[in-house]
Amino acid sequence: MIERCRDVFPITMMCRLLKVSGSGYYDWRVRQPGNRLQDNSRLLRRIRTLHADSNGVFGSPRMHDELRYLGETCSLNRVARLMQSAGPIGVPARKQWRKKSSGIRPDHVTNHLQRDFTAQEADTKWVTDITYIRTAEGWLYLAVVIDLYSNLVIGWSMSQRMEKQLVVQAVLMALWQKRSAGNVILHSDRGSQYTSHEYQHFLTTHGIVSSMSAVGSCYDNAAVESFFGVLKRERVNRKRYLTRTEARSDIFDYIERFYNQRKQRHLNTDNIHQPALN
Repeated sequence: MIERCRDVFPITMMCRLLKVSGSGYYDWRVRQPGNRLQDNSRLLRRIRTLHADSNGVFGSPRMHDELRYLGETCSLNRVARLMQSAGPIGVPARKQWRKKSSGIRPDHVTNHLQRDFTAQEADTKWVTDITYIRTAEGWLYLAVVIDLYSNLVIGWSMSQRMEKQLVVQAVLMALWQKRSAGNVILHSDRGSQYTSHEYQHFLTTHGIVSSMSAVGSCYDNAAVESFFGVLKRERVNRKRYLTRTEARSDIFDYIERFYNQRKQRHLNTDNIHQPALN
C-alpha cells in the first residue's frame, strides 16, 4: 500500500501510521523476488496462455490436468489459488434434467457394457447418443459416436430433424474411420431411433454388436453424456446461435479443432509414457 501511495503521501508518515520501519520498506523495494514467487509468475503466465487457448472455459481441475500433461509438477490447490488470485475462471455446468421417452429394447439386445467404459484397444467399444442444440431458427440435433479407448469423437451428424438417418450417418462416419476388422460393441440408450428395425438391421449388416441401457438409467451411457456436458459447458452454453448453419460450423470447430485434438494429444502422451512390451 505504501508503494501504491508513495506519490500521494509522504513515505515517512505512512510508515509511522502503518507501523512499518522505513529501512524495512526500502529494503523490500530493492529485494529480488524469491524462487517460489518467480516460479508462481512463470506458472501463472502458462495458465493464462492455456486459459486463452481453451476459449476461457478451463477451471482449475481441467487446467491442472493440462499442466500435468505438459510436464508441470504443481498441485491442484496451487493452480486453484493462482487462478483465483489472477481472475481467470472456468465455466460451470448448468444443472438440468430432461426426461426422455424410452423405446422397447429388441429381444436380442442386452447391455454388454454394464457401465464398464474402459477399452484396451481401439474399435472395440463405442458409445452413441443424441443431444439438442438451441438456435434462433429452432432445434439442431447432434448425434455422436465416441470410441471408449481414446475418447475421440469418431462419428457425428447434425440435422434439424431427430430421425433414424441422423444416427445412421454418425455411425457411418465412425465406420469409415474404423481400422480393425473385428466386431465392435456400440452402446446407446433406448431412444426410438436406436430401437428401430432399420437401425438394428444396419448394425447387423455392418458387423456391429448392439448394446442398450436399462430403462431410465442415464448412468448406463455416462461416457457420452459426459461429453455432451463438456460440449455444452465449454462451447454451446456460451453462445447464442442465430441460425442452424452457425451452430453447425461452431460445433464442427469444437469437435475437430478443439476436443479431438486435445484428446489425441493426451493419447499420444500416454502412449509415450507407457513401458515397451517385450
